Amino acid sequence: MIYFDSAATTLQKPASVPAAVADAIDTMTTPGRGDHPAARMAADLMLRCRMEAAELFDVPTPENVILTSNATHGLNIAIRSLVSPGDTVVISGYEHNAVTRPLRDIGRVSCRIVNGRLFDPRQMIEGFRRAVDGGVKAVICTHTSNVFGYTLPMDEIAGICRERGVPLIVDASQSAGIQPVSLRRWGAAYTAMPGHKGLYGPQGTGLLLCGEGQTARPLLAGGTGSLSLQQEMPDFLPDRLEAGTQNVHGAAGLLAGLRFVRAQGLEKIRRREEEVLRILAAGLSGRDDFRVFADPAGGGSALSVLPLREAPETLADRLAEQGVAVRAGLHCAPLAHRTAGTEETGTLRFSASIFNTPEEAETVLRML
Repeated sequence: MIYFDSAATTLQKPASVPAAVADAIDTMTTPGRGDHPAARMAADLMLRCRMEAAELFDVPTPENVILTSNATHGLNIAIRSLVSPGDTVVISGYEHNAVTRPLRDIGRVSCRIVNGRLFDPRQMIEGFRRAVDGGVKAVICTHTSNVFGYTLPMDEIAGICRERGVPLIVDASQSAGIQPVSLRRWGAAYTAMPGHKGLYGPQGTGLLLCGEGQTARPLLAGGTGSLSLQQEMPDFLPDRLEAGTQNVHGAAGLLAGLRFVRAQGLEKIRRREEEVLRILAAGLSGRDDFRVFADPAGGGSALSVLPLREAPETLADRLAEQGVAVRAGLHCAPLAHRTAGTEETGTLRFSASIFNTPEEAETVLRML
């Protein structure tokens, strides 16, 4: 199979990831629920996973790295910790349903949507400058669009939030492991990411990075292995946000994935993904049967195209029959398609990982 759907989930993993999961299944139980070797090994692994993530994402202390089940889990904690009914928030026009649905679920939240042309960071910066004021409770923004691979100017957006004293929540689902992500530099209140995409971990894993001083609201209440006589959730991290038995086996795989990313280096990973997608974009841009959404400056780990002679889903099915995995439709991000003018059709998306090759891109071009 030629796999170009890593923006959903990376299929090809480093060999160290399944090996770490298998080892944890054989040797580890639940941290904080015993003083025997299996529990101690699990506690040590969870700490090492937090430490690795804190190093990679510039988090002041490992305790502020929360293990979640996915980015959606982390975003729900972050959003519900800062936003209440009646509040006003600012979001970009490229947000995923993992952001917009929790806001809708809270109810009576007014959303100011900052729209901007694709691949026009200056317009996006000006839009946030106009939208963010003292009446805004939080800014929630994707770092990189899962549909178009468009990386938003997060340094500048974060700067606006700091100037106005407005908390920032970053969805790093498509940038973690590919683009530099720094909780400290951005001064973000929260940054959420999955483990199963650019971090090459197992599905069912994720991270929520919590800024200093954030009094997060637990999404779940229950046992933590600490303060067991107390009936309120602990007021310290990570225990406050990690109720119940943790996914230690997944965390073992995630730790291996984090180490792989750090060993390879973000620049090498990013260069490979950009190289592969640049070949696809160049090959389709000169044709009259495709509309290609590619950043003229290059970059991005996802490429959306619109076939003009058949539906994106039809082309995706045809490619699947030939052994090529892509994704077609709205990609759980109708707001992004509305912003780009593709809401009625959706797009066909190619997304790469470090395991893709230029030869694979050339092979797919011959199929189209």
